[in-house]
Order: sequence, then C-alpha cells, then structure tokens
Amino acid sequence: MNRSSFPLIAILSSFLVLVSCSSQQGAVEGSPSAAAWRSGVKGQWILHSVDKENFPSAYSVKTVFEEAPAECFVGSVWNLPNNGKGSITFDAEGTLCAPGAVRNIVWSVYNPGKDNGEPQFQFKKIYPGDKASNVTAGYRLDLSYADAEQMVLRMPLNLDGNSGYLVFNFERLQ
Repeated sequence: MNRSSFPLIAILSSFLVLVSCSSQQGAVEGSPSAAAWRSGVKGQWILHSVDKENFPSAYSVKTVFEEAPAECFVGSVWNLPNNGKGSITFDAEGTLCAPGAVRNIVWSVYNPGKDNGEPQFQFKKIYPGDKASNVTAGYRLDLSYADAEQMVLRMPLNLDGNSGYLVFNFERLQ
C-alpha cells in the first residue's frame, strides 16, 4: 500500500462509520422508526376483521371513523400508495353499508419524536373539492404490526376511564 491510498481509505472508513451510525437514528429502543413503518404500511390491504380488545360486554361501537359500523369496513380495500394519497373502497353488504363506495384519504405515519411515544398511522378523509391542507380532522391508530403479508392497527377508545381498542386486522393484496 502506498501513502496516497491512506487518505482515501480514511475517508471511506469514516463514511462507513457515519452511515452505520445514522441508520440507527429514529429507532427508539429497538422499535421501528416512522420511516420503517411507512415502508411496511404502503401498498394495498384488505381489512379481514375488526376485533374488540378490553371491551366490557355492555359497550358497543355505533360507527367507526364517523363513517359506518365496523362491520361495513370488513372486506374494504385500503389503497396506501407511496405518495400518501389513498382510498378506502367498501365491499360489505348491510343496512348501513355502502358497497362500492370509495372514500379518498390522505395518509401518513405520525412521528411523535424521540421519547414522546411510538409512531402512529394517521389519515384524514378528503371529500370532493377539499384540499388536504384545509382538512384539520383526522384519525390516528397505533401501529402494532406490519410485514409483507399482514398489518395490525389498533384504535384506542376511552371507555369510562378505561382503555379499550378496536383492532383492525389487514391482509396484503397481491
């Protein structure tokens, strides 16, 4: 090795150290970063089921996302492309359901920042004529799990001072 190659080796070594250290930013104690969640969430999903967790038998949920009963969401296709402009297409039959209806949404993964909680899936409904920047109301769900085939989102609900969850179980469409 000659002397002229030492500066190049030093620069490459420094670069590798910086890249390996910076890739760990955003991960809080081993949990996925918001960017990792976003990558895992994007795609097309079908809502397989909606389960109740920590719900007393006396409680029921009349509507989800101020839209329809939870049963109407089962079978819906959630299109979550990389650009954040997605849609929910309803499929379920029922008295209060609207099979074939499409709800446009804007989605993202909310990053609360270090030590302020875990990233969450968030979306807001966009009606015809609306600009996403003018819509201030939306929804956040806890990101429980996402891989190449499944995704689980949990919607926290306050049940008279106790926490309950609606658990949304998705399967990726191929």
